[in-house]
Amino acid sequence: MRTLILSCCLLACTPVFSAETKSKANVLFILVDDLGCMDIGANNPGSFYETPNIDSLARRGMRFTSGYAACPVCSPTRASLMTGRYPQRVGVTDYIGAAQPERWKRDTRLLPAGYSMKLGLEETTMAEAFRQEGYKTFFAGKWHLGPKGFWPGDQGFEINKGGCGAGMPKSYFSPYGNPMLEDGPAGEHLPDRLADETARFIEANRDRPFFAYLSFYSVHVPLVTRPELQRKYEEKARNLKIDARWGREGANEVRLVQENAIYAGMMESLDQAIGKVLSKLEELKLTDRTIVVFTSDNGGLSTAEGHPTSNLPFRAGKGWLYEGGTRVPMIIAAPGRVHPGVSDTPVTSPDLFPTLLELAGLPLQPRAHVDGRSILPILRGGALPERPVFWHYPHYGNQGGSPGSAMRKGEWKLIQWFEGDRIELFNLKNDPGEKTNLASGEPSRVREMQRELDAWRKEVGARMPAPNPAWTKRP
Repeated sequence: MRTLILSCCLLACTPVFSAETKSKANVLFILVDDLGCMDIGANNPGSFYETPNIDSLARRGMRFTSGYAACPVCSPTRASLMTGRYPQRVGVTDYIGAAQPERWKRDTRLLPAGYSMKLGLEETTMAEAFRQEGYKTFFAGKWHLGPKGFWPGDQGFEINKGGCGAGMPKSYFSPYGNPMLEDGPAGEHLPDRLADETARFIEANRDRPFFAYLSFYSVHVPLVTRPELQRKYEEKARNLKIDARWGREGANEVRLVQENAIYAGMMESLDQAIGKVLSKLEELKLTDRTIVVFTSDNGGLSTAEGHPTSNLPFRAGKGWLYEGGTRVPMIIAAPGRVHPGVSDTPVTSPDLFPTLLELAGLPLQPRAHVDGRSILPILRGGALPERPVFWHYPHYGNQGGSPGSAMRKGEWKLIQWFEGDRIELFNLKNDPGEKTNLASGEPSRVREMQRELDAWRKEVGARMPAPNPAWTKRP
């Protein structure tokens, strides 16, 4: 009798998956840290880096050549991806850990705006939306959206492997020193470990719908790779006779050539890890039932902290409002649901939340993802009406950028730099490298775009920097 009762209890506690539940599309969201638009071969066939697995994903999906991060630094974009909102609405407008205005020590003309150091629990996250629909939710890697109490487990993820308040790994090799990731064997490589954790989760949940968010710490500093890969790319650079070349961006040097052997090794390790997870989908015959998203949280690091990559033809990099700081790789693949191809339609971080819900056949949550716009028509081979894309970064980046706002509408991009209220206007179709400021010759266009940018800032409650009373270089 006890055996019978126990069996009944176990049956009652075991989830029963209907045919409808099993037919739901899975989601694998791959986010890379600091990956530049031109770092993958699909966007840059002449790239020094080798990314065959990412390039294969691009061939079977929709690749966006005008994919944008919501901010030129990490935490704001991560908050935007999670919520479908512009960072200004959730208050996370700088990387978490940056100095607040009351603790500002740099001799700058302006004081940066204050910002929230956590993603509020009142926000509806992408993970919560999928979990409500019966999905098993999983997170691996970098979170960087607040202190303990605001980690992935508090924001809709049932399993968390490595997500904490850290913005970078203490080590890319075990022991990791990560409170949410057990150390592996000595020398285990972090990208490989995160891929293994994700693959195990997928296999364990092969018979139910899952939402897996694989958020690599790569290719963020510290710059380090496996010794054999560093040697490989040092030899490759010698054989190709590639030498470093440098330019200037403001007061900073900017790398003009992709040739950094350590970074190339980090790229190959990243690609191998992604390949491992995609191979697991193939092995389990889940590829046709899984939506895969691949993107980055900001542009490539080119003007500071080792200057490991080049974003040319795009200008500058991480921390800047120029294209090199905000334009990122973006790929969405889902056999039978996404028409493979290439789109130049501007798409930005908040769009991915509603797009994934609609692509998976789940109800939209318009009160949550208020700034995101589903791009499903593009994924099915169609088009969307033109709309503006906005940025607001009222901070000084560690990479040389200064406070400002920007918007893109069609082929035109306007940047308002708050130091001196300076305006730049570029035609991205004719000048993707933002070399020629057309503002003086287009006064009516500048006024129109400035009005639209002002109205957007007011709508999202954007905070502004203030004059710095301690600035010592006043004329």
